[in-house]
Amino acid sequence: MNVAIIGRPNVGKSALFNRLAGRRIAIVHGQPGITRDRISVECQIDGKSFKLWDTGGIVGAGETQLTGDVRASAERAMEESDLILLVVDGQDGLNPIDRELARVVRKLRKPVLLLVNKIDDPKHESRADEFTALGFETVLSISAAHGRGIAELLETIDQFLVAAERNRQPSKIEHPTSLAIVGRPNAGKSSLINTLLRDRHTIVSQTPGTTRDAIDIEYERDGRRYSFIDTAGIRSRSKHSSSVEVFSVMRAEKTIKRADISVLVIDAAEGIKAQDRRVAASIQNARKACLVVLNKWDLVRTSSRQRQNIEDAIANARAELFFINYAPVLATSALTGEHADRIFKMIERGRRAARARIGTGKLNRALRAAFARNPPPMVKGKRLKLFYATQSGESPSSGLAPPEVVLFVNSPRLLPPPYARYLESIIRELEPYRGLPILLTCRARTSTLRRAKSKYPR
Repeated sequence: MNVAIIGRPNVGKSALFNRLAGRRIAIVHGQPGITRDRISVECQIDGKSFKLWDTGGIVGAGETQLTGDVRASAERAMEESDLILLVVDGQDGLNPIDRELARVVRKLRKPVLLLVNKIDDPKHESRADEFTALGFETVLSISAAHGRGIAELLETIDQFLVAAERNRQPSKIEHPTSLAIVGRPNAGKSSLINTLLRDRHTIVSQTPGTTRDAIDIEYERDGRRYSFIDTAGIRSRSKHSSSVEVFSVMRAEKTIKRADISVLVIDAAEGIKAQDRRVAASIQNARKACLVVLNKWDLVRTSSRQRQNIEDAIANARAELFFINYAPVLATSALTGEHADRIFKMIERGRRAARARIGTGKLNRALRAAFARNPPPMVKGKRLKLFYATQSGESPSSGLAPPEVVLFVNSPRLLPPPYARYLESIIRELEPYRGLPILLTCRARTSTLRRAKSKYPR
């Protein structure tokens, strides 16, 4: 069941979204128009699940192209919803835009709960009376900021969930693979998603920083389910001009951690910048599968550098991002769609790679030979000794879990990062694991079987 929160700017939609979600998902700020795209989160009431959508504020006449796009995105959310929460401002009173929204919502012939927000004090309940003129049967006065009236709202939503639960059919489709689309502002992240989906699910604008929230978009292709997470562009720290951007950067980095795979989008016309390397480092530190996309290839080909071929550009990207050398690099154009579909093919290759296993005997022979050829360095007078190695771990339903190799050694502290990278290169000679980092887990083999772990993502 889909529940959409609709309203004009700054009536408290995101505050209500966060209150119902139980955590800070949307960015709450006093400035109108902070939520520009629709964002969603899975919620539960008494074990019954529903998807809650927050949308950008809808304005009336005199809107710019961007606010017009916000309106179109909100209208799409209303069309796809099963229940609409129409939020109005009890302090400001009835507004012409509220009336316009009410007319639009009624045409959809869907259940509507009219929520008069910002009624912080019970003494101000009468402020909700004028909104009955909008003609909706259910009118609730609430305070999203203070939680007043939220319990009654949840009970009302629960009544709709009970009806939806009776008709729900169990899904036999696997858990969707989540993709974090990350990169610098204006690298073409939203445009790339729109090209892949062949639909304008996210708002595309030439203004850097249009996408401020992390937006989940589910998509099915060839029997596979995907969940695209479009994030705000990550700027350099010196360019975080407002608290809103700081929150957005933090959210983008959290998105990398919760996604199954990160798609790092780079502006090929500008080349790789320091911020691209910073984002790549965040992906590496999160131990996530990764794909690097050189976007806007059409601009490179038509510029003075048109003789530069794709192979050279890919080789340069790999050299610049050497620390995530496991990530495939693809040159594409979100504008023309050139090579865009290869992204799905590379994801499926990563899924197949995650299922690959290295035989224990083969793994131990290769690592012992590597130790013999290039012994580990001395650390405080001691040297790392390898007793045994094995591959462990099972992939979750997404199928993109990094392979984990467990090394039973005399002391995990004796494995320095450079030597861990050397061992990782030996393992990749046995199985490339393209697109996936390799986790090396050291466990001390002692008589008491006490285990100590030291992981190095590669």
